[in-house]
Amino acid sequence: MDQRPVSEGGGTPNWHLSAPTNTKAQGLVVSGFANLPTGRALFLEFSWKGVKKKGGGAWVEALRKVAQVTDADGRDPRAVAMGFTWSGLQKMGLNQNALASFDRPFKEGMFQEDRLRRLGDRRGEEWQGTVIPGGPKWSGNTPLDDAAVDDEARAFDDREEIREQRIKTPVTVHALVLLYCEHDEAAEAWCAEVSAALAPFEVTVSHHLPLDLRLDKQGIAREHFGFADGISQPIPFEEGTVVYKDGTEVPKDYWNGVPLGEILMGHMNGHNEIAQGPVVADGIGDTSGLPEHPRGVGFKDLGLNGSYMVVRELKQDVYAFWQSMRAGAAYIRERDPEGSAHVTTTWLAERVVGRDTHGNLLCPLGGTIPVENNDFGFWDRDRHGHGCPMGSHVRRANPRDGLAPTPADKQTLLDAANNHRILRRGRKYGKTISVPPTPDDVDRGLLFICLNTDITRQFEFVQQTWILNPNFAFLYDETDPLIGPKGTMTIPENPLRRIIDVETFVQMAGGEYFFLPSMPALDYLGSL
Repeated sequence: MDQRPVSEGGGTPNWHLSAPTNTKAQGLVVSGFANLPTGRALFLEFSWKGVKKKGGGAWVEALRKVAQVTDADGRDPRAVAMGFTWSGLQKMGLNQNALASFDRPFKEGMFQEDRLRRLGDRRGEEWQGTVIPGGPKWSGNTPLDDAAVDDEARAFDDREEIREQRIKTPVTVHALVLLYCEHDEAAEAWCAEVSAALAPFEVTVSHHLPLDLRLDKQGIAREHFGFADGISQPIPFEEGTVVYKDGTEVPKDYWNGVPLGEILMGHMNGHNEIAQGPVVADGIGDTSGLPEHPRGVGFKDLGLNGSYMVVRELKQDVYAFWQSMRAGAAYIRERDPEGSAHVTTTWLAERVVGRDTHGNLLCPLGGTIPVENNDFGFWDRDRHGHGCPMGSHVRRANPRDGLAPTPADKQTLLDAANNHRILRRGRKYGKTISVPPTPDDVDRGLLFICLNTDITRQFEFVQQTWILNPNFAFLYDETDPLIGPKGTMTIPENPLRRIIDVETFVQMAGGEYFFLPSMPALDYLGSL
């Protein structure tokens, strides 16, 4: 998957944040912690009733004594990241005006009904096939906002009254703590220590996942379908802030460069604007550690060097994937016995992904672009998708310049594509399946995590306009063959095009939008 767990590498330069920003941002911003292969995702629920008027952040300080959140100033022997849902911040007692200053998707939550439709999770009263049977297990259970429950009569308002439905999950998540360390024994002991520290504050672990990032003998991290991970990340740049390890400045990368404001609030983004974040009125709580807001007199900047963290638990049916690939390959060989001897199960699976199992990009005439080379465009290399199919997961997740209608539009379309990039920080969970895969009852998949400052323009755009668009790149009635719903996929080959059926291989088991605060903002939340 091109939106998969992160392992350092894949040709991406090892960028850093310079001082003092490196001590202000969480370490998850600059690293997937590849040196720490074992992890745990602890989904927290605040069990107290109502909103706390005082002491709502006391648990944060207790947690930090046993699991100190990692900043971005260097490698640590173990690491921690932490984010909050809107409902969690509300329950902790964050000021109402501060809550209102967050971006709309975060305030509404991932399970707002219109948003679920755009993300392909639900239509009307029905969960889609890309969601686990019975519906997702967890979310932030964000309450409906005032606009959704506004029933005030207004002059000249002749719209039919359509009341928004609040969609809830059995498990409520108010905060997420990510723990990274070297081995399972240490991780389990650490989880027990965290749970004990939180118990006196009525904070419980309502859901947890064991995270894994282990390299094979070739030094490749693979997700459960067996493909190389962590390939093709955006490379941020900002004068004086984004640097290499030796302190030299990271220049704008032609193919993958994005302004730092695409990842961190308070910095210039791809639209030449400061990426907006939440604010809090000066004097509402202990705001002494927060910076002054540059354009809001009397307000402190709660968002600076923070980000929005999109989290989706995606269950993978590995056996179904490879069975579908085997059946599709057999179907092609039966229909074209003389011209399809090269069509194997793996050949077909690689066209679904768009890369071979080692991460090399597929090119026409059987060639590949090595995994370490991420500086390429589709227009010149593979305009018609005879190597990497137009509808493959890789091309949908990042079309680069491949959607340009003419050569003169290549730069415009590349720039447009880079205005929708996301920084992926996910990991797989669950036991690795046997080879060859056999059916079992093991729960395995990907905890998809990405960072962005504009959820609508970045994550949601990628999901709706590229991944799930049935008419992406001149295709018709097709969606992403790897993470989309059951359907068809077109694979062009000279002089033929082959169309195969694909099943549903990935199902969402829970998800939410989180605020990933800066270190000063985390101090403030702990003082509530």
